Amino acid sequence: MTIRIIKGNIISAPEFGRIRITEHGYLIAADGKIKGIYQDLPQEYEGLAAEDYGDALVMQSFADMHLHGPQYPMIGMNMDMPLLDWLNTYTFPTEARFKDKDYAKEISRKLAAELAANGTTRICMFSSIHREGTLILMEELEKAGITGFVGKVNMDRFGGADYQETTEESVSETIRWLEECHFDHIKPVLTPRFTPCCSDALMEKLGKLAKECSLPIQSHLSENTGEIRWVSELHPDCSQYWETYLKYGMWNERTLMAHCVWSDEREQKAMKDAGVWVVHCAASNENLVSGFAPIRKMLNGGVKVVLGSDIAAGDKLSMFENIASAVRASKARRIMDDWKTDFLTIPEAFYLAASAASAFFGDAPGFAPGNSLHAVVLEDDELPSAKPLSVMERFERCIYRRQANAVRAVYSEGKKIFERE
Repeated sequence: MTIRIIKGNIISAPEFGRIRITEHGYLIAADGKIKGIYQDLPQEYEGLAAEDYGDALVMQSFADMHLHGPQYPMIGMNMDMPLLDWLNTYTFPTEARFKDKDYAKEISRKLAAELAANGTTRICMFSSIHREGTLILMEELEKAGITGFVGKVNMDRFGGADYQETTEESVSETIRWLEECHFDHIKPVLTPRFTPCCSDALMEKLGKLAKECSLPIQSHLSENTGEIRWVSELHPDCSQYWETYLKYGMWNERTLMAHCVWSDEREQKAMKDAGVWVVHCAASNENLVSGFAPIRKMLNGGVKVVLGSDIAAGDKLSMFENIASAVRASKARRIMDDWKTDFLTIPEAFYLAASAASAFFGDAPGFAPGNSLHAVVLEDDELPSAKPLSVMERFERCIYRRQANAVRAVYSEGKKIFERE
């Protein structure tokens, strides 16, 4: 049995809105699974070597539940158009480059390394339409120690001449891709890009494939008002956008829907009733002028909410930055709602980034015993302060401000996957 003992200021989010802090405590794992958090080292572990991080913050690492791997080179660029124009002008041509296997390998390796260095250890990621490029992306994430799900994108219409499959090709390549997925920690997720880019025939086949192979599903929903109008034109038999997924069997407790900016009460109730997950991508929603999602209302209504960076419409890969974006967006939403809805607090937003997705991966919230060890160690000793700060104050500050090279170490599935040189 391999025992890992980590000492520092242990910070976790076992419940929504509540932060648990054990100052100068011990986080212990055996064979990659957490045994517990202890103020004092249990006698049974005395004499074993500990990784002592002194006064550093040892917190849960992050789950980025919506991002587009092939868009990684676009981060920080081309934010001058709304969603549909942005896709056609910039995004589809960029994703089309993933057909080049050498290029896909280079981009995937750099993306995986940056995720690890920023403390993101779990993901649910879109790849491109290319089977080989998707397998390369999955392999590089696996090598870097990242865990989670990656999907080969399906789209058989409205992708342009250089970025579109036939229906038959999309299905056959997806089946072949599934047969070739043999990774320990990166698993496949079915990925219809969004309803407008998938014909009825393709959606029907994907729904059957999801059921036959017991696959999770990821897509987009109600991100942009123009998109919603387009969906209603394509599916006049559906009164709302979400029904286009329901009618093809892709609306259940293993479905992740990104954005949901314009989801009304009926759509939100449909998500709650089916157990569908909302992936809140605050930075992306602002950058593409999509709007401010009613996250507080969703949470109050029992909808499951997690966070995503949504690169490259989102401009920051770090989930620290995306937590801050979620808080800022909730404040803007509060103003829109005539100050009737509360904004997210830092503990609440941290929970959405670190703990809320735990159930999707089979874990409990926080550093619960039995969970796989996913942690990030953060140093802040070089930051100025006007007075001595509590660990809670330092934790809240790190969401908005971190010193250079703040991340000292990152653990994923019990293994150290990053250590600052």
